[in-house]
Amino acid sequence: MANVTKRGNSYRIKVSCGYDVHGKQVIQSKSWKPDEGMSARQIEKELQRQIVLFEEECLQGNVIATIKFEEFAKQWFKEYADKKLKAQTIRGYHYLEPRIYKALGHLRLDKITPRHVQRFVNELCEMKCGNNSEKKLSSKTVKLHLSLVSTIFDYAIKMQMIKDNPCKNITLPSPDRKERKIYTVEEIKQILELFDSEPIGNFKYVVFFTLALYTGLRRGELLGLEWKDFDWNKGIMTVSRNSLWTKEKGMYTDTPKTESSIRSLKLQPELIDILMRYKDWQNSYIIDLGDKWQVTDRLFTTWNGSPMHVTSPADYLKEFCRRNNIRYCSPHSWRHLNATLMIESGIDVKTVQACLGHSEPTTTMTCYLHSFQSAQAAAMDAVANAIKIKTKNDTAQKDTAS
Repeated sequence: MANVTKRGNSYRIKVSCGYDVHGKQVIQSKSWKPDEGMSARQIEKELQRQIVLFEEECLQGNVIATIKFEEFAKQWFKEYADKKLKAQTIRGYHYLEPRIYKALGHLRLDKITPRHVQRFVNELCEMKCGNNSEKKLSSKTVKLHLSLVSTIFDYAIKMQMIKDNPCKNITLPSPDRKERKIYTVEEIKQILELFDSEPIGNFKYVVFFTLALYTGLRRGELLGLEWKDFDWNKGIMTVSRNSLWTKEKGMYTDTPKTESSIRSLKLQPELIDILMRYKDWQNSYIIDLGDKWQVTDRLFTTWNGSPMHVTSPADYLKEFCRRNNIRYCSPHSWRHLNATLMIESGIDVKTVQACLGHSEPTTTMTCYLHSFQSAQAAAMDAVANAIKIKTKNDTAQKDTAS
């Protein structure tokens, strides 16, 4: 039963919601203030209605949220994240925890307002990357912090602990307009020519980056490829696993990043040729190594057949660029180049999305907005040129007729 106390012009309604795990009684409360001009009878009637509504909310568990945000967040990791999310995702979330707990961790879950969250976001925008760094956190990093906080509040709503998510309608910083560092077509042609002169011991890296260029696969997807993923008769490659690394687990195999990342891609004849040559080389190498070879069926391995480490392609590319006096762009930039070349060739966004394994076309549009804008501008130029040509022909015909 509710207990009501008059406090000046307002009323304090308290409801007992049982006991917590420590045997302490849980009391929920809310304040209600009558509108100006209400009569005593109207106030009494509305107060009784507010009491009934609040008691119903308490019975449904919608307001039992006296827990502090940090404590509930840790419960979320244990009850949800550890069971549903990928290790890489959880690892990334743990990096965000200290900043979030410092700002919101001490507050009660049901007392956090949009203003608290907005203040936190504003502070992140001014925060430095490290103690000795002058560089501020990127807009993407700020958005990741807000996304994690919002996800935790969504879980609290699902558990009927709160009714609203205070992260809604929060103003985020404008996206960083950084030009993506990728190779030009001329540079890639030069690299591919130099690949022909690489020592046979580096052949696996030549194949890795050639595949990256032609397919746009993520690093983990490339490292997770196995020979059984190739249908040589149809010339099709299937992407169905990720090869990843964390400090806690070391190298391990997981499913692709999203459900849409499980996909099949058509292989070009030149790609099939280099893959077959690589397969022949690897078979000969396995025979020479004998019992020391660990059978994994992976394309990209260490010297004894175990899965290649995630940093190995970048280490090789840095050394290759140094030897040949070429600027270095990360292995992931080859995926960006693949996408850019598709877009500039006029491939529609849905097809690009499918090839890259994005779950939503909006992701593709966001990641490659500049490329799509450039392609659209080129399309408009093509229309303008066509009109000019037509006008010129019409003029010529009129001159001939006269």
